[in-house]
Amino acid sequence: MKPKSGKPPQAKPGARPPMQAQAQATLDSGLALHQRGQLAEARACYLQVLALQPRHFDATHLLGVVAAQTKDFAQALEFFDQAIAISARHAFAFNNRGNVLRDLGQPAAAIASYDQAIALKPDDAEAHNSRGGALMDLAKPQNALQSYDRAIAIRADYAEAHTNRGNALLALMRPEAAITSHDRAIALKADYAEAYNNRGVAFNALRQFNAAIQSYDQAIACRANYAQAWYNRGNAFLALKQPGTALESYHQAIALDPAHAGACNNRGNALRDMGRLEAALESYSQAIALKPDLAEAHNNRGNALSDMRQFQAALESYDQAIAFKADYAEAYNNRASALRDLQQSQAAMACYDKAIRLQPDYAKAQLNRSLCLLQMGDFEQGWEAYEWRWKDEALQNTMRQFTQPLWLGAEPLHGKTILLHAEQGFGDTLQFCRYARLVKSLGARVVLEVQAPLAGLLASLDGVAQVLARGEPLPAFDCHCPLLSLPLAFNTRLGQLPADTGYLAPPADKLASWTARLGEKSRPRVGLVWSGSATHKNDRNRSVHLSDWVGFLPDGLDYISLQKETRPRDQETLALHPQIMQLDEDIRDFSDTAALCELMDVVVSVDTSVAHLAGALGKPVWMALPLNPDWRWLLERSDSPWYPGVTLYRQEAAGDWEGVFRRIAAALATLAAASPAPRAAKP
Repeated sequence: MKPKSGKPPQAKPGARPPMQAQAQATLDSGLALHQRGQLAEARACYLQVLALQPRHFDATHLLGVVAAQTKDFAQALEFFDQAIAISARHAFAFNNRGNVLRDLGQPAAAIASYDQAIALKPDDAEAHNSRGGALMDLAKPQNALQSYDRAIAIRADYAEAHTNRGNALLALMRPEAAITSHDRAIALKADYAEAYNNRGVAFNALRQFNAAIQSYDQAIACRANYAQAWYNRGNAFLALKQPGTALESYHQAIALDPAHAGACNNRGNALRDMGRLEAALESYSQAIALKPDLAEAHNNRGNALSDMRQFQAALESYDQAIAFKADYAEAYNNRASALRDLQQSQAAMACYDKAIRLQPDYAKAQLNRSLCLLQMGDFEQGWEAYEWRWKDEALQNTMRQFTQPLWLGAEPLHGKTILLHAEQGFGDTLQFCRYARLVKSLGARVVLEVQAPLAGLLASLDGVAQVLARGEPLPAFDCHCPLLSLPLAFNTRLGQLPADTGYLAPPADKLASWTARLGEKSRPRVGLVWSGSATHKNDRNRSVHLSDWVGFLPDGLDYISLQKETRPRDQETLALHPQIMQLDEDIRDFSDTAALCELMDVVVSVDTSVAHLAGALGKPVWMALPLNPDWRWLLERSDSPWYPGVTLYRQEAAGDWEGVFRRIAAALATLAAASPAPRAAKP
């Protein structure tokens, strides 16, 4: 808001009265001070003018401008109202009054004031532009666009109106058109930091994150202390899954604007992605201290607490988020997941249902609800709901796009070729490839496409005519089905699972090779698996450190690591415990792992693909499970209807692996005691 006076023309030449001349001189001095940014001194001059002439329009109006510039919006409104009461013929006074009303959170009243300015001066481009801003405040981007267009029609080189127009277009879900408007603003004003920043936001909406970052960098080059551009830059790097670089941007934003609650909140997200949960929690708390009603920060704080297995505290944070934002579907979804972690499945279902009522197309909540149904054994509703996975952001990019139709059990397959294809992890493929035999029984020729490390092992799977590694050219086929949609296609129910014992077998050559490698067995062999993929989204919940487990392994047994990949910390533990045979360098694919599993008396594993493999081979498997396990292991029971040879050892409290280790150790001790003593060597 720039100082501006009415400067009414003199009616006729001649000397002014002394008091009027003194008032004008004082006003001119105030204006000069005002233009130099000396606001307190300018204000004093304007007050002196009012002491000389209490109904002086310019002095009253300029006092309003000073008040607005010093953020005293209530006083600014009083002065503007007084000025307009003195003279209601100045459009700029109504425009400035509208700006202050916007700052006071009264956009509807602001629009009325802008309309008065426009009535006085229809070609006032600034008033049309400001009116558009108030309409944006009211979430009326289409009306705002009309105001911006009018401003530009009056003044084609109005850079601010062009970038504001771009913001309205983005709100109307027209990001490409928004970028064009921001480009026009930049062409008119090459150092326009806000336009570069706003263009970056439009690129972000298009998920063109690298282009967004380039635009934010240009904004920062124009204005190095532009906190919002640093913040937006961090958001783009976070979307690119580069939390470390995002963190640097958030640090810059907060250094420039310590009260930026959004930057503190998103800094917490970056820290959480980096596994720095305590620091993330602190950053969320800082955001909440700055803005107690920031629902997103309460929700994210709950997520960090859930990661730390502090589920009751997480529920309290989700409740706070919902208290501030009653229609917060994401918080209801996260609250439901925390309730599942506390084994409160029915309460979780109620929360998922609430999230979905608020946002029926919320794929993440729909998917989580399906997993809860499946975990509770409600396969009738669960399999159908599980098809929502293809609309979830994490999985939709893995959905195969074929011209051939999807088969979900309705159409006859006799005489047709169907492609069954893997879709998620190795364990999923091993568990659901069993359906190939059922598909063949419908008269189909079955082609199975799987991950390359599984192709050799599954080549002899019953019911399959051809096995391909993903990426190999596909033969002609009539229809297709993802492996995890087969239970829906066959209307699978809990009491009717295709739980064949030993539907997989290791290749004979691999079995012979590993038999020779291990040598003659003198006592029971125990295959050990303590961690899965480090990139698995639930790795923190399902994997353990070998150092936490090794002390519970009783003597009298031969322990063999079945890990294909061993993390550095576990390598150190293995070096200290040579009684555990390590073979990872010689395990090339799942055919090798299958042969090793076949040679074990029991496989003791956390929830990984090796456990599925051993179960599919029909081997005894003792599985260590967290309190809230993956849906396929159901709830409470110690057996698995999917794998008759599996025994489940569940945590009795969240994070209580020691209790699981002790129970498995007792079973291993029994196995060791039941085995005959090794024969003495002959002299």
